[in-house]
Amino acid sequence: MSSIVRRRGSNGGKSSSSDWATRLYNVVVGVNGVNGVYGGRGLTTLLRLSVIVYLAAVFLLAFLAGRQRLSSSDKGIIDRIISPSSLLRGGSPLMCRQRRPPVVVAVVKGDSSPLERYPYMTSPVDVDHDFSTYNPPGGNRFAEYKDGDAPYLITSATLHMSDELARSRRIHVANAMKHVWKNYRAVYGKDEMKPMTGNGSDRWGGMGTTLVDSLDTMWLIGLKDEFWEGRDHVRDHLRFDNVGYVSFFETTIRNLGGLLSAYEMSHDDVFLEKADELGKRLAKACDTPSGMPHGSVDLRAGKSNNQLWNGNDYILAEVGTHQLEFRYLSRATGKRDYADKSMRAFDVLRALQPSDGLLFEHITEGKNNRPAFANGKVSFGAMGDSAYEYMLKIWIQGGRKEVVYRRMYDKAMTGMHEQLLHKSSLSGLTYIANRIDCRIEHKMDHLVCFLPGALALGAYTDPLGLDSPRARRDLKTARSLAYTCYQMYARTSTGMAPEYVRFEDENDMVVPRDAPYSILRPEAVEAFYYLSTLTGDPIYREWGWEVFQSIEKFCKTKYGYGGLKDVDMAGSVEDRMESFFLAETLKYLYLLFDPDSEIDILNKVLCLHVFNTEAHPLRIFED
Repeated sequence: MSSIVRRRGSNGGKSSSSDWATRLYNVVVGVNGVNGVYGGRGLTTLLRLSVIVYLAAVFLLAFLAGRQRLSSSDKGIIDRIISPSSLLRGGSPLMCRQRRPPVVVAVVKGDSSPLERYPYMTSPVDVDHDFSTYNPPGGNRFAEYKDGDAPYLITSATLHMSDELARSRRIHVANAMKHVWKNYRAVYGKDEMKPMTGNGSDRWGGMGTTLVDSLDTMWLIGLKDEFWEGRDHVRDHLRFDNVGYVSFFETTIRNLGGLLSAYEMSHDDVFLEKADELGKRLAKACDTPSGMPHGSVDLRAGKSNNQLWNGNDYILAEVGTHQLEFRYLSRATGKRDYADKSMRAFDVLRALQPSDGLLFEHITEGKNNRPAFANGKVSFGAMGDSAYEYMLKIWIQGGRKEVVYRRMYDKAMTGMHEQLLHKSSLSGLTYIANRIDCRIEHKMDHLVCFLPGALALGAYTDPLGLDSPRARRDLKTARSLAYTCYQMYARTSTGMAPEYVRFEDENDMVVPRDAPYSILRPEAVEAFYYLSTLTGDPIYREWGWEVFQSIEKFCKTKYGYGGLKDVDMAGSVEDRMESFFLAETLKYLYLLFDPDSEIDILNKVLCLHVFNTEAHPLRIFED
């Protein structure tokens, strides 16, 4: 077995006549094909005709457009068409319209057409599957994915088999969530539960962070009784007037994001009322001369400050990772101030962005309270990562209309490709290095593994089209970088990834002495989810299943799941379970194996979502 040598940072839901026309059109033409499933023209006019004339016209339209249904014998590559009309139209932004069957996807146009069918399909997993028998298979497998190619023919039959296999796997991810929640009841309302002892702790201010962070995961998995029990706790016990200083960043993405997503899922006003109360208190951190939020905020007293450990500077990820949440809160409450404050901070980043698009980690207000960079480090890992993620997602959340933020993202991705993208000399693995002043640091955090998902999402929503050179570049990098992230897991004894790795000429992928641990981070399985959903390639479900089996065998405890002190040492479980393990890691794993999900990140249904950086799905605005 190959091994590795030794943070994260309104119509009230009623359908209009055109909706019914669109549904009728999809019944006739079929929505399991690929091209422009939302694209019927002149539907309103056609409704005025008789049913017979209407159906004949639709068949003629389908013929002229060259649309066709895909059968299980189809041998072609399935192309993805991005349709602007896939955005939610005419209705409350917080109410979901009728769901449509998913659109299957596969290889991007422009790839060389593979001839060999996908070869790695396996049998469905038994309900009583024994994870104790699992042995990590080792690294350097699936090397045909290393360079970002799409090596296999993915047919509709392949996708159907992959979906059936996935459904047998999602049961086990749901069981993992049930295992945790059964034991969390003993410390219900605590911020965290210790997986070795079952004790509770209030590490995040005593706001029930594990509960709030996990609400939408329970909803998506189908634990509705547990979800509504959590709602009652939020209504009756969640208070903020007795909470002192907390992290603005973590409280926004975990607590505020969790409340907003629970509201998005359930439309229960309890969650919105609590989110509004929390948002008012958090927004005090933005009352600075520049509009950039302080890193810490006292929810009780309404005070805020930056931390001494970072030289009293502002951190890039903190400045650029609260906009999705506050914009959604503005839309839901009608209070514009939330969005205005959050976007003022992001526009500071837009003004600071240099020609190469790459932003430094530390920012100061400088002389005369004018923001300026305070150091020379550029990283897509800790303290930088999610600011780049939100450049893309703000544009998506706004219905792809605020082009300045898409331009920020595209400029940053070009700078990343030109300055930070490297290949290891030994194995040819793609990785993203850091830049410190003019020096390259050949180190990659596990946190960087968010980037394949962002790159893939950016490629599939590229205004220039999926077959444009830019989108093809980004998707190829996404696939090759995802393979490196997979290798971070596959090359260890437990099949779990370390906190970060270094790339050295003589040893390739190296785990430094201060980074052998795992805290069950979600970024790799997040990338697998995006790539699986967008490209349709089943390989990402295989990689995710390997990760989940390792979690079950090496990280499961009597009460929950703990990280590992050393990913090359079985039995080194730590007595700590981050709330993001439930909010992100298990959620992305479940969605990876859930072809029937109500969540849509692109073009499958009329209810489109964008995830915040804590994996909380929020509705995209339709106007």
